[in-house]
Amino acid sequence: MVVVAPAADDDHGGAAVVVVREFHEGRDRAAVERLEGACEVGPSGGKLCLFTDLLGDPLCRVRHSPPYLMLVAETAASEVVGVVRGCVKTVSCGRGNLFSKVAYLLGLRVAPSHRRRGIGRRLVSRMEEWFKLSGAEYAYVATDVSNSPSVRLFTDRCGYAKFRTPSVLVHPVFRHDLSPSSRRRVTIVNLPPRDAELLYRARFASGGGVEFFPSDIDAVLNNPLSLGTFLAVPSSFVSAAGGELELDIEAFMASPPESWAVASVWNSKDAFCLEVRGAPKLLRAAARATRLADAALSPWRVLRVPSIPDLFEPFGMHFVYGLAGDGDDAPEMARSLCRHAHNVARRGGARVVVTEVAAGDPLRAGVPHWPRLGAEDLWCIKRLADGYGDGELGDWSKAPPGNSIFVDPREF
Repeated sequence: MVVVAPAADDDHGGAAVVVVREFHEGRDRAAVERLEGACEVGPSGGKLCLFTDLLGDPLCRVRHSPPYLMLVAETAASEVVGVVRGCVKTVSCGRGNLFSKVAYLLGLRVAPSHRRRGIGRRLVSRMEEWFKLSGAEYAYVATDVSNSPSVRLFTDRCGYAKFRTPSVLVHPVFRHDLSPSSRRRVTIVNLPPRDAELLYRARFASGGGVEFFPSDIDAVLNNPLSLGTFLAVPSSFVSAAGGELELDIEAFMASPPESWAVASVWNSKDAFCLEVRGAPKLLRAAARATRLADAALSPWRVLRVPSIPDLFEPFGMHFVYGLAGDGDDAPEMARSLCRHAHNVARRGGARVVVTEVAAGDPLRAGVPHWPRLGAEDLWCIKRLADGYGDGELGDWSKAPPGNSIFVDPREF
């Protein structure tokens, strides 16, 4: 499929003759890698900027979410100056058992030398055409709330509305394991994918007030990048048999304990890496000093100190998704799960653990994080389908927030 963009620019009067076409893996891989390496993630213009290393796979953020599409913008000189990715899926709307077919637009990049020429809008417009052909009722996009150019592009020029404001919470991975912290004795059980699917569907897909829960959760849980689902329960709720912890998931769902929490871990490190550039030498030296102290003191448990990981070279992360729970102690159990995820990440070579939670999620209080490493996200949404009744759902783009948001790790 080849889609040709208009020949004249209509945003700022500059000439920008480009062709918008489908990404060709053999032809465009190197060019897209170079483009990604030149484009910062998040707000531009600051001294510290975040860049992405796709590890040789420009499709890594959509490859696991069929159907998907990737478009590039190419000049007459065959230079790739823009790229965007998109995928279509069916997700919960946070209202009863209602689901909707939605499209997610991500990874929009325009070369610094070709910005403010309408290329970004053309890429979005052409991707939306494919979204509509795929039957999507809504399109949504996530951007940093402080990234004013991106926010203006989507809300002022592309017809999107500000929708949700979840927070990206980041915790560095230290050289030592973190001990689960809880006011009561807690056991963490590793759930098989089938048990995790049953629990998630019962929790998220049956009127739990959760938005964007994917109907193909089984594909997520069985993906090789998913490192497991972990359930935190009171120790009295499980039994040890042959050295292995056992839990009857159906019995658990029928009669759960007063407090519990669940979360899954995704190995983003093997899909892409990040890198912080523009850090002053003093900050680099201070970060190096904390790591040296952490390494030197680690044999003494009580003297372990937090260290700033080396984020000034390409680094990988693990993503915690599907965080949920019930009961007064659920936030503390969520903390134990996040500490367990930290230990999994340390052994797996990741340097940060990341999760994203809705603004009003009660479990947010239990997620350990460093505020300076995180970000505030803005999700914008656009209704694509015309000429149909609102039905039970109504216009989702105007609905109040649900209790929580399920952030799909395949597209983070």
